[in-house]
Amino acid sequence: MQKLSDRGENRQAALTLTDKVTSILQEKIRSGIYPVNARLPTEKFMTAEYGVSRTVIREAIARLNSERLVETRQGSGTVVLPPSTYETFRLNENHEDPVQAVIHVLELRQGIEAEMAALAASRHTQEQLSAIEQALERMDSAVAAGGDGVREDLSFHLAIAHATNNPNYPALLRMLTRALEDAIRVTRGNEATVSKLANQVCREHQSIRDAIVARDPHTARTVAFQHMSNTARRILDAKDSYWMGPNGQVAQRLARTGLLDGLDATTK
Repeated sequence: MQKLSDRGENRQAALTLTDKVTSILQEKIRSGIYPVNARLPTEKFMTAEYGVSRTVIREAIARLNSERLVETRQGSGTVVLPPSTYETFRLNENHEDPVQAVIHVLELRQGIEAEMAALAASRHTQEQLSAIEQALERMDSAVAAGGDGVREDLSFHLAIAHATNNPNYPALLRMLTRALEDAIRVTRGNEATVSKLANQVCREHQSIRDAIVARDPHTARTVAFQHMSNTARRILDAKDSYWMGPNGQVAQRLARTGLLDGLDATTK
């Protein structure tokens, strides 16, 4: 029995256990221990095998599903998919400095986000514009309610990707989802520590939205690029104590190799 640790109620501990279980299952799939078309063990079996809760197992399976390594089928359980169903993509990050790992992801996003915003400004439909505005409203509502707004932030940028009417942009964001979500969690966690920073981020998102509404690609590109630059600067300016907390642990995860593997660029 491969016990990982005692069960914990702490959310951060649960996330760490999910990372470990996901990594173990990924390795077993790629090494052929679980071959193509094989069914993964049941939740009950894996709960006992790894000494974790069912919630951890379900989160790990959800990640494998999103990476198209497996598929959960009604009545058949979770089945291993053939390698041909996914494309291998890996962020080769193995940096001792978690701050630099976050900066690397932000630098990657900078050019992508800038061009996405410019194309969205030129090409968006009214329906796509509504999706952008609704995502921004949900983000603001989540933060006002005391949430971190991470998922809503990611949804905002994904809505912009769809508004480019170039299917490769949303596909790329989906491939980067895990790293983006971790990076956004780290940056938003820092920004939430100071109301002035939180308000600044809100204004930056609104500026991107406004430029898209105005169908002004030049301004959209500029403000989106600047948003990423400002986010990187805010991370570099974060106090040392910030990196000792939960979001510092998320940054440590970004600093490890194997952030992303085997995502299907055509996944909806």
